[in-house]
Amino acid sequence: MHATPLINSNEIGECLQYLCSSCDTLAMMSVHPTWSAITSMANHSATILWSRGDQPFLDNRYSRAHRWQFDGGLEIPASSSPSVVPLPMSDANAVDPEEAFIASLSSCHMLWFLSLAAQQGFQVDDYQDQAQGTLARNKQSRLAITDVLLRPRVVFSGDKQPSDTDIHALHHAAHDACFLANSVSCDVRCEPIL
Repeated sequence: MHATPLINSNEIGECLQYLCSSCDTLAMMSVHPTWSAITSMANHSATILWSRGDQPFLDNRYSRAHRWQFDGGLEIPASSSPSVVPLPMSDANAVDPEEAFIASLSSCHMLWFLSLAAQQGFQVDDYQDQAQGTLARNKQSRLAITDVLLRPRVVFSGDKQPSDTDIHALHHAAHDACFLANSVSCDVRCEPIL
């Protein structure tokens, strides 16, 4: 994101000011006090399951299809991407790690955006993001997701409607707050569709 955050404390929590370098707009929003109080570490887990069964393995033509299990009991079919490992060794109907990485960044951004919008009194009816990621060689010549582009389209309703400046400020604040965006080394850009 192209924003310079300026942080000041006040009695309702933190007040974030953003100067957007792409549109030279100054925006401000308050952040819920409990968010700034999160200081403890939390552990998150997933179980990844793969089994060879009776298929050959040493010829390197084994199925990459596997399952992801999460603490709530949800199980998701997963596989390598067919663009990385050709069919039939990949399962095109399953989620691949690259898609999951991009979806995780988009989901985290959306959850923060919705929370911040609600706090600011903007009613969101619909949020859709067709996020994209680029798999390319990084500076160390290793294959990596080098860029993620979020393209959220948000529909608001109610008497209080956000200006374009408000929407950009919400996206900047959501990006800065997103745990996952703060955890990755690739560029994560947001270009809202207004």
